[in-house]
Amino acid sequence: MAAVSITASAQDVLIRNATVHTAGPQGSMNASDVLVQGGVIRAIGSGLAAPAGATVVEANGRPLTPALFGGITEIGIEEVSGESATDDGALTLTQQPMRPEFDVTLAYNPVSVLIPVARVEGLGFTLLGATTGGSFIAGQGAVMRLDGSADPAGPRALFISLGSAAASFSGNSRAAQWMLLDQLVAEARGRMPSDSPHALLTSAGRATLARYLAGNGRIVVAVNRAADIRQLLRWAQRENVRIAIAGGAEAWKLAQQLAQAKVPVFVDALADLPADFDQIGATLENAARLQAAGVAVGFSQSGDASHNARKIRQLAGNAVANGLPWQDGLAGLTRVPAQAFGVGDRLGTIAVGKRADLVLWTGDPLDVAHTAEQIWLDGRALPMRSRQTELRDRYLRDAGGLPRAYSR
Repeated sequence: MAAVSITASAQDVLIRNATVHTAGPQGSMNASDVLVQGGVIRAIGSGLAAPAGATVVEANGRPLTPALFGGITEIGIEEVSGESATDDGALTLTQQPMRPEFDVTLAYNPVSVLIPVARVEGLGFTLLGATTGGSFIAGQGAVMRLDGSADPAGPRALFISLGSAAASFSGNSRAAQWMLLDQLVAEARGRMPSDSPHALLTSAGRATLARYLAGNGRIVVAVNRAADIRQLLRWAQRENVRIAIAGGAEAWKLAQQLAQAKVPVFVDALADLPADFDQIGATLENAARLQAAGVAVGFSQSGDASHNARKIRQLAGNAVANGLPWQDGLAGLTRVPAQAFGVGDRLGTIAVGKRADLVLWTGDPLDVAHTAEQIWLDGRALPMRSRQTELRDRYLRDAGGLPRAYSR
């Protein structure tokens, strides 16, 4: 079955004569080989010799990239978006709804049917995100590798939603969000008694938020309007916290400030319409303008990101079509998210010593006309098979007639 856990050991592999897009300082390398031993990249160059017993893959010039980032998703904690019993991404409480200690990774299912669906599209890791349920402080998530492992691959991140989309959780006022955030900080830093009748946090919540306020972990803020981003930058500087922005439809208006503050922005590069009053300034050139100012740009979808994770390549390709350099488009799916979320020492680039999470493509990986031919995670060639491909093969096969249940 496509959804079973993958337990095969790492392989020794020589991928020969590839166009190696490292997503790192070496850039793209033509007619190059990549040697994998023990699940780790051991050598990159031309004319490498294959060790005894190694599998040799002839790339014939085709592109080889790091395994791609799937964006901020609920892969592994959501099976069917319309069935609440299969969705563990949000917490809704009527009493004391501010629970930053809520951690969605505890519900992660490493044999979710969505994992192979994403993996056959060349996706090797995702940032598992908490979504707003009863509070604009959604909870915690982390990077998960799509290799069948059950545990997070990196540190926790805290998810917050600001602006009109979360106003219903703050008395229908975005101004109240800043008031409440100030109180949360005061509680976490011990400036407000924990037994106050107006306290918003549990003891666990205070300890969790205090870690992020001390710089131990990144706060990912879903926000679009430039005015809200400006207030966010001021808040982050005042409280000395590490943030990233998800969405950022109007982030280009503050590109210089974001670059100076070293805040990565994960954009939806298909957002080009004033879908609401927080996105009046949306533009297809958002990613290009941010990158030109020196902002680290990544990608994440704003809608149905889990079931359509494969569309992340379309986002990057669309940004490239609207001015983003190609190498930066690839970096937004590899190096930028890996570095932003604490796994850049292992993932996100093709480099000696890194994990051998690799994808061989039929053509340009940022062009959806091309597909992933093979994905390796830790040097293991994984089955290019999912529930979707199995259903396709069952019902569209040319020979053998209908499946047994449909025979006449």
